[in-house]
Amino acid sequence: MKRSEKKDFVSNLKDEFSKSSSIIVAEYSGLTVEESESLRKEMRENGAKFKVTKNRLTKLAIADTQFNEISDLFKGPTAVAYSADPVAPAKVAVSFEKKFDNFKIIGGGYNGEKIDKERINFLAQLPSLDELRGKLIGLISAPAQKIATIAIEPGAQIARLISANSSNSKESN
Repeated sequence: MKRSEKKDFVSNLKDEFSKSSSIIVAEYSGLTVEESESLRKEMRENGAKFKVTKNRLTKLAIADTQFNEISDLFKGPTAVAYSADPVAPAKVAVSFEKKFDNFKIIGGGYNGEKIDKERINFLAQLPSLDELRGKLIGLISAPAQKIATIAIEPGAQIARLISANSSNSKESN
């Protein structure tokens, strides 16, 4: 990479990190290309990103962000998963670590605080932002559905009564 390319890369990575609420750092050595692509795809599907980067460049990118405390995690072959959704990268990384021995979570950062593997596992158990939004919409719409059902019910009872009466009158003729 040329110096200007490195500068752009660091700048873009810094921008992405500043928009993220969590970062997971993992060792990835020994993963096949297929496994790496599978991980990237799963991260994308969950609203997160996964990148293998040079440690020196990553340290430069996080230097002026809320994640500057995790710079000591970048030793050896490391990769980062990050997202604005604090749960998404943790969920995918923990799930992936269970499937593949060559992928090991080292640590990470959450809202400017350094977190260990135990806290990452806790994050992974929480519902994602999309799941929370779905539950919230369900809770909000449930009372409206009940009101609509109650409002419609008297009319439905009258319609059944009229229908029953007209059936009875036809039979008696």
